[in-house]
Amino acid sequence: MDTHAFLARQPIVDARHELVAYELLFLDPNGVGEDASAGITLIDDVLCDLGAEWPFKSKLAFTNMDGTSLLADVATLLPADKTVYEILEPMHFSAELISRIHALKQTGYRFAFKEFVTEPEFEAIQPLANYLKIDANSLLTAEGKERLRKLRKNPSTKLIAENIDTPELFRRCKELEIDFFQGYYFTKPAAASSTKPLNPTQTTVVELMDKVRAGEDVRKIEELFKRDVALTFKLLRYINSAGFGLNVEVQSIRHAVSILGLQPLYRWLSLLLATASTNPTAPTLTRTAISRGRFCELLGGYHMGREEQDNLFITGVFSLLDAMMEAPMQSILDRVIIPEPVAEALLGRKGPYGPILALVEAAEARDAAQMTRLAEQLILTSQQVNTAHLQALAWVEQLGIDN
Repeated sequence: MDTHAFLARQPIVDARHELVAYELLFLDPNGVGEDASAGITLIDDVLCDLGAEWPFKSKLAFTNMDGTSLLADVATLLPADKTVYEILEPMHFSAELISRIHALKQTGYRFAFKEFVTEPEFEAIQPLANYLKIDANSLLTAEGKERLRKLRKNPSTKLIAENIDTPELFRRCKELEIDFFQGYYFTKPAAASSTKPLNPTQTTVVELMDKVRAGEDVRKIEELFKRDVALTFKLLRYINSAGFGLNVEVQSIRHAVSILGLQPLYRWLSLLLATASTNPTAPTLTRTAISRGRFCELLGGYHMGREEQDNLFITGVFSLLDAMMEAPMQSILDRVIIPEPVAEALLGRKGPYGPILALVEAAEARDAAQMTRLAEQLILTSQQVNTAHLQALAWVEQLGIDN
């Protein structure tokens, strides 16, 4: 399809910060929503390239829908059991449209409505909603709490609080027993202004990364692994996983390191550092950091070599370390040996990797104008960016980090 639209996304999480869905939105270069049928067709095109199975496993995809598209064949392109159609604005719900929504629900599609359905003229539509989306800030007023009571008329309808941008707002919405939450807080909470001590696992991983980066003798790397039984177990489980296709089981750290190689080992350790956070938002932050790493790596694959792609992976994964480790980025980088271009990207979005990281972040911020500018700078088409984006989200699911 000939379009310049870019894919943006935002996670939808439960009260434990576990990811349950992505909102997928296509934006034109001016930041205006692309028409629903074009966005759905684009998603379908990329997902078909990823294979027959739903690439996000148990996660749902929320995507915008309008009346015209609902009545067209495009409404059945995406898998029914994984798709939630969002109806954002009031529209004329004709008998034909209501019948179509009922028919789509019968096949497994779900629907999310904005809170306009609480208005008297749309009261008959509210039972069609599987989800109702509410502005989180509006719930804090007496009027908002009364509206919340009306929204709960149908106990089978789940409530999603949008625009959660602070931990305080998340906490207050949790107290109101909202079911799910969406907002920038879950991908970029404020980092601490002072340095927090590393937990024991983080300390060992950082030491290992320094030794690997410095090319230390494998015996010294082995000694560090032996200090942490859990890390040793994770390494051996990783090297013996089906993905490596080894004919014999690797039972020693030294053998594992020799098979893996130092650069892949460094990459794997960066993933461990991301998953060792004790931050309350860690489940979503970890997933976002890893998907950023893969997204950066895939974008680099269009014009860069293998070593630079590895560095881009590290750049993306490390870009949320300040939030995950609850410390300023500079203080974290003072503890870890990393290539200078990676540090430049992390501290100022500068150097050869800075624009790629900024492009990935713009996709999370729904900033189509920024995405367009950076894609042009990097000589990337919107199709290349969108494909890499969905491939990165799918790749994270294959890692099984929910387990």
